[in-house]
Amino acid sequence: MRATIPRTTALLRTTAVLAAGLVLGTGLTSCAASADDRPLVVVTTNILGDVVGELVGDQAEVMTLMPPDADPHSFEISARQAARITGAQLLVSNGLGLEEGLTQHLETAADEEVPIVEAGSLVDVLETESGATDPHFWTDPTQMTSVVDGVTEALLEEIPTLDAAELQANAATYTAGLEALDAEMAEAFAAIPAEQRKLVTNHHVFGYLSARYDFQVIGAVIPSGTTLAAPSASDLDELSTAIEEAGVRTIFADSSQPDRLVQVLADEADVDVAVVPLFTESLTAESGDAPTYLTMMRANTERIATGLSP
Repeated sequence: MRATIPRTTALLRTTAVLAAGLVLGTGLTSCAASADDRPLVVVTTNILGDVVGELVGDQAEVMTLMPPDADPHSFEISARQAARITGAQLLVSNGLGLEEGLTQHLETAADEEVPIVEAGSLVDVLETESGATDPHFWTDPTQMTSVVDGVTEALLEEIPTLDAAELQANAATYTAGLEALDAEMAEAFAAIPAEQRKLVTNHHVFGYLSARYDFQVIGAVIPSGTTLAAPSASDLDELSTAIEEAGVRTIFADSSQPDRLVQVLADEADVDVAVVPLFTESLTAESGDAPTYLTMMRANTERIATGLSP
């Protein structure tokens, strides 16, 4: 015989279940809201996005606009990303004309009074041979220490809810990592004979590295600081002659860019020239060889040292 539960008891149990569900639901909603309530920091490039992420840790949401293995001069963003930019507590950009495809979005953010810190305004800017400002300061890790200092200061000023002690500790740790990287690069490049420290790349990207570690830039396949430019036949002919005269043995191409033009140049120069890929303007995905700024620079150092050594 099946037992019958009194109606009053059933109602009480139902009420208890519903109440528990409401409590649980409220807890879940609270957790979700808590996660969404973190301040938003938008970063244009994935190199800077990696650095900013190391600084803030879990204290803020870092939305990096540039995907892995992309070209910072030409990548585009989604409508959803564009909409979120104006709600950021801080926008970190490279500046110096690098993010050519984001000009309109950066101007809109400025019009909406989103606080913006340009990393390029924090470094000692160099110029290319054409007289244009060179935006590729990250190839010199000592320049990045200034970026860390400036971005840390901007984070503390614009997002006062961040734990200052934790942020400053993270900045100190990352700066120590940059100093160690600089020492490693200096030691590796010192082993390359001075007469062989000559760089040819797909476009002008190693001006800061060359100045820091005493390299000579022979030229670039694309004689510009941007990949959106194109070389002429005379440009390739002049560079081919310079390569032969300088005795260059290795040409370096960006890993995210097709190396067809670089290979054409190598074939035109009547010498045995190797083409070696480097991670010059973008990090890779986690599964790649350069998922962070520090690993990217170490990978490039090893490949440059190997490519130019006897």
